[in-house]
Amino acid sequence: MSDPVLESFTRQYIESQDAPEVTFAWQGGEPTLLGVDFFRRAVELQKKYTVSGRKINNAFQTNGTLLDDEWGAFLKENGFLVGLSIDGPAEMHDHYRVDRGGKPTFERVRRGLDLLQKHGVEFNTLTVVHNYNAKRGPKLYRFLRECGVRFMQFIPLVERAGSGPGLAPPYTAGDSPSAVTRWSVNPGDYGEFLASIFDEWIKRDVGEVFVQQFDVSLGAWMGLPSALCVYGETCGRALAIEHNGDLYPCDHYVYPELRLGNIMETPLDRLVDLPAQVRFGEDKRDGLGRECRECRWLFACRGGCPKHRFRRTADGEPGLNYLCPGLRRFFEHADGSMHAMAALVGSGRPASDIMGRL
Repeated sequence: MSDPVLESFTRQYIESQDAPEVTFAWQGGEPTLLGVDFFRRAVELQKKYTVSGRKINNAFQTNGTLLDDEWGAFLKENGFLVGLSIDGPAEMHDHYRVDRGGKPTFERVRRGLDLLQKHGVEFNTLTVVHNYNAKRGPKLYRFLRECGVRFMQFIPLVERAGSGPGLAPPYTAGDSPSAVTRWSVNPGDYGEFLASIFDEWIKRDVGEVFVQQFDVSLGAWMGLPSALCVYGETCGRALAIEHNGDLYPCDHYVYPELRLGNIMETPLDRLVDLPAQVRFGEDKRDGLGRECRECRWLFACRGGCPKHRFRRTADGEPGLNYLCPGLRRFFEHADGSMHAMAALVGSGRPASDIMGRL
């Protein structure tokens, strides 16, 4: 991103929000390839355009392979929250995460994790759940816990096979599991993965280890709106900006036909509220089929991410989430414990008190 685009984006992004805190989320590709100086400039511009009393946050997603002491000192000094991509111990992580030369990357990622801990950088881990590690949930979870990870995200890998870009509503592609790549997670395996690590977590780690899926689910059982767009009733507010200033509805929908415009030509706050973008967000709710609308788990799922709605129901209705069987499996498995934790929190007690009942 050139300096003029970076400065314009920073100014517009801060000015467009009426909130006490503003968060910049840096992803990629791999953002560390830009070098520390790019982010020093980003922080400098944030300070230039923020107003007194408003807090600026930065979230930073990295594979960790290029982290060193200079990065560690910078991230700590500027309060960056780092998301570290790691898919489990070496045999799970290196199953797919190799470098351009086909060499494993686990040892470099593990060094990156150790460096973040050394510098006291706040971080969470992002684990992509694929066809291999999904069958090894408890071992994967224990590994992360033993590494000292307290905040975990588990993101299902669902990649369409042989499909072109721009899957727009009504998401009518075929309903066979063969429509995904071989490395995508099987829906049933994903459900078992979540259920198995939930059993590990609920016995000893509630209040000590925070798993995004479990936190978001507990919020749903408490009647709260989802803090995660995937399970929100609508979407469309988590946009993605490219290096040249082009803006897109979501980082799952960076396709030419869905480009909203460019912030160097049209103000950011106007692009965010374009009718096409508003419709994009509302389609998540309005495009739900009958089976979803009548499902007992709708309050927790909301149909999931629209990008995954390419299966058909038993009645042949399009728009069913590919992961539906797995999500149902997890919700059914966790239901009793979620109700119990919601009751504890509602009575002013910590959710961790559930561990004394098991």
